[in-house]
Amino acid sequence: MPRVADEFCDMMNNPIDPAAAPPDEAALEHSQRLVDLIRDEAVTRGGLLPFDRFMDLALYAPGLGYYVAGTHKLGPDGDFVTAPELSPLFGRCIAEQCREVLEALGEGDILEFGAGSGALASEVLSALADASVLPRSYLILEPSPQLRERQRHRLAERIPRLAVRVRWLDRLPSKIQGCILANEVLDAMPVHRFRVGADARPRELFVMPSTGRWEEVAAEPVSPGLSEAVCALQDRALAVDPGYESEINLRAGPWIRALAEMLERGLALLIDYGYTQTEYYHPDRCQGTLMCHRRHRTREDPYIYIGLQDITAHVNFTAVAQAGSKAGLRLAGYTTQAHFLLGCGLDKLLGDATAAADALDRMVAAKQLVLPSAMGERFKVLGLDKGMDMSWSGFSFRDLRDRLGE
Repeated sequence: MPRVADEFCDMMNNPIDPAAAPPDEAALEHSQRLVDLIRDEAVTRGGLLPFDRFMDLALYAPGLGYYVAGTHKLGPDGDFVTAPELSPLFGRCIAEQCREVLEALGEGDILEFGAGSGALASEVLSALADASVLPRSYLILEPSPQLRERQRHRLAERIPRLAVRVRWLDRLPSKIQGCILANEVLDAMPVHRFRVGADARPRELFVMPSTGRWEEVAAEPVSPGLSEAVCALQDRALAVDPGYESEINLRAGPWIRALAEMLERGLALLIDYGYTQTEYYHPDRCQGTLMCHRRHRTREDPYIYIGLQDITAHVNFTAVAQAGSKAGLRLAGYTTQAHFLLGCGLDKLLGDATAAADALDRMVAAKQLVLPSAMGERFKVLGLDKGMDMSWSGFSFRDLRDRLGE
């Protein structure tokens, strides 16, 4: 059974085509250097590398990993398009939610994780300037030096008078009051993979280098917390069938705890594609959600074009909400991207744009943000707040938090 490939192909209106736009010689040489690094680490571990470590190196190995190497990832000339690049109205709607938070606090900062091309930061700051509710600082935590430069260039070009408010960080600030934005961050975290054995017990999936290829091996778990996490699912009658494969993001919980320790007062918005826990581990989704992206095509094989393609997994929003609650954050809301944007005034923004020269283009792009067959229902927004006893506009149109317990 394919790993949700049909869903992604429908979303992007592109067929799976592993042969599309093969890498050039320089790219293949870059990939080989990363392959050699991963192979060497596997050998030092006795030949078996936990999948989460393979994914970590493939995406983030210094100077070689997909997200930290110098190739274009975003936009028409990259591998995928995110909502901020698709339409400026996405950023304008996010700005409206930020405005509510900043006005309630009196003042505050905005922290964005992985700011991509800088499109979201540009639109949020521009919209907040129009509303006369600017943050003290717009902080960006970006691991890629190349993307940092792209962000600096874009912000200096688009919003030169506001760009002085932007600061790039190498680590989380100790404390913050305001808004935290994480658009397509959780899906890029390395995940552990598991398979249910014939005895119904979980096995961890490892990557083993072989002659000219990589093999997956299922063995007794060695990663701390993996067996307990899978058994907790099985206690809820999930992931119980022999042969069932899926992923678990064991890094999301510590990441949420770090956010909770950092956030004094304010709201965190986590925007990504994902499911509730019951949906994630549905018996029909028996090979998990792992998916790769390259040149606007989707693939299921993470062991080709290593370092040249994105590797992602859907988000278990139930687990994220539970981690937030355990860390002392309040579940402020959970909804689809379409409902969140409508709650933040997307329809009004579209109405205001009808006289613009590119009104038709804006309408077409906005449809991709909200159509169920595109990003509207596949992407979700989860809000976690602290010290803010308020209802937020983004979750006013339709709040689906009751589904997280299903």
